[in-house]
Amino acid sequence: MRFDVFGMCNALVDLEARVEEAVLEQFRLQKGGMFLIDEAQRQTLVQQLSGQIIHSEAGGSGANTMIGVALLGGTACYTSKVADDEHGAIYRRSLSEKGVKPNLAIGEGNTGVSFILLTPDAQRTMCTYLGASQQLHPDEVNIDDLRQSRYLYITGYMWDTETQKQSVLHAMQEANRAGVRVAFSLSDIFCVRRHKADFQHLLEQHVDVLIGNAAEAQELTDASSPQDAARRLAEYCDVAVVTMDSRGALIQQGSTVYEISAFRVQAVDATGAGDMYAAGLLYGLCQSWELEAAGRLAAYTAAQVVTKLGARLDSIAVPSQLLP
Repeated sequence: MRFDVFGMCNALVDLEARVEEAVLEQFRLQKGGMFLIDEAQRQTLVQQLSGQIIHSEAGGSGANTMIGVALLGGTACYTSKVADDEHGAIYRRSLSEKGVKPNLAIGEGNTGVSFILLTPDAQRTMCTYLGASQQLHPDEVNIDDLRQSRYLYITGYMWDTETQKQSVLHAMQEANRAGVRVAFSLSDIFCVRRHKADFQHLLEQHVDVLIGNAAEAQELTDASSPQDAARRLAEYCDVAVVTMDSRGALIQQGSTVYEISAFRVQAVDATGAGDMYAAGLLYGLCQSWELEAAGRLAAYTAAQVVTKLGARLDSIAVPSQLLP
C-alpha cells in the first residue's frame, strides 16, 4: 500500500493574528466562537489584519488529522481544492513540509481561510471562509491514490455543497469497490442536524468506521445515552466510536464494547482534540493493532494536543506502554 490514509475535507489556511478585544467588538464576534464568513467579510478582515498575522499554515479538520497520521509515522495524502493564489501556495507547501502528499485541485476565487483571532486573554475566536474548497468535483479525486490506501477518511464538513456531496459519494463508492475501508467523522452536531438522513444513509451503505462525540452520535441515532448510540451505530458499521471528552470513549464492534479512559492532563485549548483522536485511531488501525490498543493511542494523542494552544502538535512520542 502506498498510503495509510487518504483524507478529504475543506482546505483552509489557518491565519493566526494577535488582536485587541476591540476588533471582536468591531466585527460583532462572540469571543471563543467559530463563525462562517462571506467574501466581503474575508476581504475586510484581510485588510484589517494586514501586518498582524503571526503564523500561517495548512489547516482544516481533515488536514489536521492527516498531519497527525504523518507525525505518528504513517503515510497520508489529502484531497481538497484551493485557488491559484498566495494562500493556495501556502497550503500546498505546508502539507508537503508536514509529510502529507497534497492532492489539491485548483479552482476559481480565493483559497479558504480560517482567521484565528488571539486576544490578550489567550482566547481564540475563529472566522472561517470556505472559499474554493466548496468547489471540489468528483473528477478531481485521485482515484489511483485512493485505491492504494488502507483507509479513506472523510469529515461531515464535506456535505454542504452539491459538488462536494458528489465527490464524497464517488470516493466512498470507489473505496468500497477497491476494498479500501471507509472512516467517517460526524465532525459537528450542526452538520448532523443539517444532514441527518444523508449521514444515516452513508453509514448504512458505505462506512466501516464511524467517529463522533456523544452529542453527535446521540443526535444521529436518537439515542438516550452514549452507550445506546454506540450500540445502534454498530448495527450498521464495523466499528463505532463515541468520544465523551474527559469521560473517555466507547468503541464498539458487534456486541463487544471497549471503554477507553481519557488521559488526565491540564487542558489549555480543546481545539483539534477530535482531529488528533482520529489520527491516533486511524494510525493504530493501519498498523493492525487491536481496537483497544488503537483506542488508547487515540486517547493519548487527543490528550497531548489539548495541553497547548492550537490544533496540532509539532511532534509526538508514543510511550512504550501504549505499543501493542
